[in-house]
Amino acid sequence: MSDDQREMGPIDYLVVEFPGNKMTGEGLPMLVDLVDRGIIRIIDLAFFTKAEDGSVAGVNVAELSDGQYDLTVFEGAASGLIGKDDIDEASSIIEPGSSVGILVYENVWAGPFAAELRKGGGQLVAHGRIPVQALLAALDAAESSA
Repeated sequence: MSDDQREMGPIDYLVVEFPGNKMTGEGLPMLVDLVDRGIIRIIDLAFFTKAEDGSVAGVNVAELSDGQYDLTVFEGAASGLIGKDDIDEASSIIEPGSSVGILVYENVWAGPFAAELRKGGGQLVAHGRIPVQALLAALDAAESSA
């Protein structure tokens, strides 16, 4: 295993729906900032539209640039990890007339930490996410019962 692989951080993905095909690009400067600061590394980024008839088509990132945001920095962010099955699954959970963005990224910040844990004999045995909505609901419930 190369040093780069030993220090690789966890890989995550996000699927974001844009109802009515309204991709404003407002979150993209934050994404660029996370990459520039070395917090994440984009492995794959793809956008698709789902027509009213349910057909799905890829969207070139350069086509999304509206002058306000330069999205060409994301061109070529494709490792091939996002396959047809992923596109079909993501498209199945969005409404017709909407778009979907799929982002696969490495948590670069965690790579050195994970490498040190492995050196000490540690191994990851569980990994998960708590949806923000579930966390907020739990906090609200705890607050109201206090």
